[in-house]
Amino acid sequence: MSTYVRWRACGATYFFTVVTYRRQRILSSGLCRGLLRRAFVSVRKRLPFEIGPCVLLPDHLHCIWTLPADDDDFPERWRQIKGRFTHDYLAQGGRDWDVTEQQRSQQRRGVWQPRYWEHRIRDEIEYDRYRDYIHLNPVKHGYVDRPESWPWSSFHRHVRLGWLDPNWPGSSAIDLPNIDD
Repeated sequence: MSTYVRWRACGATYFFTVVTYRRQRILSSGLCRGLLRRAFVSVRKRLPFEIGPCVLLPDHLHCIWTLPADDDDFPERWRQIKGRFTHDYLAQGGRDWDVTEQQRSQQRRGVWQPRYWEHRIRDEIEYDRYRDYIHLNPVKHGYVDRPESWPWSSFHRHVRLGWLDPNWPGSSAIDLPNIDD
């Protein structure tokens, strides 16, 4: 088995994609949205980080985090968020999909895919590209025709704060990163 090495740096900014097990469409339910929010709040109290752009879709989420200047441990944050959500979700009657014998021996549950995808953001241009990708993701997947139509997105906050025009992207050219989600 190969060992995956993540590029970690204190105070860095990262783009993440986290996916449910076998892409089960559970995350946009009211129960799951609440449990996920509670998991984020709980972990951020103990292990702070800033959440930038984010979007929640039925089977995955994308977000950008910035870690504290003296901390590079995003894997522990994701471990705790996914663990807290899974515990609470199953306690509320959520479904645990079948996992392999090997996964069971590693005490994995069938709620989240075991890994996630991360990309360290290097500059403001790259940050904007990933922000745009996040806000356009519900359109990409065919859930809505325009970013403002998707309720579980930071797009609304970015417009309210004046960081994005309400008519974004309009006719402006968008340079998105090449990501398969």
